[in-house]
Amino acid sequence: MKFAFKTLAITGLLAATGFTAFAQSPGMGHMNQMGRMDPAKMDQMMAKRSADLKAKLKITPAQEGAWTAFIAAMKPDTSQMAKHQAERAGMEKLSTPERIDKMHALRAQRMADMSATMDKRDNAVKTFYATLAADQKNVFDTEHRRMGGRHGGDHGAHKRSASAAPKQ
Repeated sequence: MKFAFKTLAITGLLAATGFTAFAQSPGMGHMNQMGRMDPAKMDQMMAKRSADLKAKLKITPAQEGAWTAFIAAMKPDTSQMAKHQAERAGMEKLSTPERIDKMHALRAQRMADMSATMDKRDNAVKTFYATLAADQKNVFDTEHRRMGGRHGGDHGAHKRSASAAPKQ
C-alpha cells in the first residue's frame, strides 16, 4: 500500500513539474500569467493582419476614410478591460453572498458591454462592406469566413464535422 502511494505521489509530482516547465516554455512568451496575450504583441499582430487585409482588398484612396473607420471600430477597448479589473478590487473583503451578488452584477455588465461592442463592430463591418466593389467584397467574404467572423465562431480551420458532433 505504501509503495503504491509513493508511486502515485511521485508520478503526480513529476506531472506537475512537467506541466510547470511546459507553461513556462519560450513558446508561451506572448502570453502573460493570466493566459492573455501581451498587449504590445497583440497590437503588432492586429497591425499586420490589417495591413495584409488592406493589401488584399486593394483599398483605393476614395475608400481610405471608410477603411480607417472600420479599423478603429475593430480595435479592442482597453478602457473596458481596465474598468473590469478595477471593479474586482476589494472582492476579498466581501462575504461570500456579497461576493456572489457582486460577481453576478459584474457579469451582467460585462455581457451588456460585450454585446454593445459586438453591435458596434457589426455595424462597422456592414458600413465598410457597403463601400467595397464586387471583387473586393469577394475577397472580404473569403477573409471574414476564414476568421470565423470573430464573434464566437470556430475561427475557420477547426470546424467540426457532423460526425464529430457530440452525441446527445
